[in-house]
Amino acid sequence: MSGSTFGNIFKITTWGESHGAGIGVVVDGCPAGLALNETDIQTFLDRRKPGDSRYATQRKEADSVEILSGIFEGKTTGTPISMLVRNTAQRSSDYSEIASYYRPGHADYTFDQKYGFRDYRGGGRSSGRETIGRVAAGAIASKLLAMLDITVTAYTQAIGDIEIPDANCPLSQLDIEEARNNPTGMPNQETSLRAEAYLQECMARMDSAGGIIACRVANLPAGIGEPVFEKLDANLAKAILSIGAVKAFEIGDGIQAASANGSTNNDSFRMDGSSITKVTNHAGGVLGGISDGSELLLRAYFKPTPSIFQTQETVNRAGENIVIQIKGRHDPVIVPRAVVVVESMTAITVLDMLLQNMTARIDKIKQFYL
Repeated sequence: MSGSTFGNIFKITTWGESHGAGIGVVVDGCPAGLALNETDIQTFLDRRKPGDSRYATQRKEADSVEILSGIFEGKTTGTPISMLVRNTAQRSSDYSEIASYYRPGHADYTFDQKYGFRDYRGGGRSSGRETIGRVAAGAIASKLLAMLDITVTAYTQAIGDIEIPDANCPLSQLDIEEARNNPTGMPNQETSLRAEAYLQECMARMDSAGGIIACRVANLPAGIGEPVFEKLDANLAKAILSIGAVKAFEIGDGIQAASANGSTNNDSFRMDGSSITKVTNHAGGVLGGISDGSELLLRAYFKPTPSIFQTQETVNRAGENIVIQIKGRHDPVIVPRAVVVVESMTAITVLDMLLQNMTARIDKIKQFYL
């Protein structure tokens, strides 16, 4: 299987299956000298681990990370960093009956068509547990970005049709601490309670919900990204759309820009002392595929969890029409646990493109070497 590696300089390769011995990632291209330990990684992993609320799968796993290489005396060595999270609560028998049929909304059918074989236990490589590797790598990327005073912050904007008020307000006006401590990931307590009530209704109907995750990058300098195939927004789109269950990506005003006029969509420039700034940020911080120095704003749109407990129609591998009722432990909503995944993939992409940008200008190369 190809396609498990992402990035050019800061490069990650995830590995492992949901019901195998473990899940992990190899991070290559991390500069030497970064202070790093397992606690730095665990803080991120704890934000996505299962069993922390009634709206997450009750698969009870600590998701404890082990750093196997690339660290010496508490600092990165510049060599590949390999990290492992062991699977400790597999219940593969919950999935034994699905070996013979295709679950609606899952990758069962497409895996069979591609490989003629699939790991049916929890989805194999298509399982949400694959994101453990992304989050572990994202913790490293975020720490490196923080040293440059660049912060990446994601949160739940909507669950179903319940959306936080003033979704486009400045990040400083959002209660991110609230988002980190409630079960929905929403930076607004009242909206979170409404979303929880909605999820209760979904669960009572044996149904699931989708939603929107927003992510903001602050203090990203202007000039990051390339004008053609390596656009910053294009690479972010690939990163975010590579997350399971993401069906759409937006940057800035996104699809609303299609119904706007140039007079309302353009962001006027203005001098702020010796710096160029924008009056508005409809572009979401990217112009021509290159960062413009304003806040980068993106959104990921997640479909409802495909594993629902209602009776559904499907077909089996013998080509027969059948009716099924899925069993096992499943999230009624993916969005809250995916917040840190969106944050991580954004951090990985931004860091990788920052490192690539170091060779863009001869004066910067001379400044570094002379």
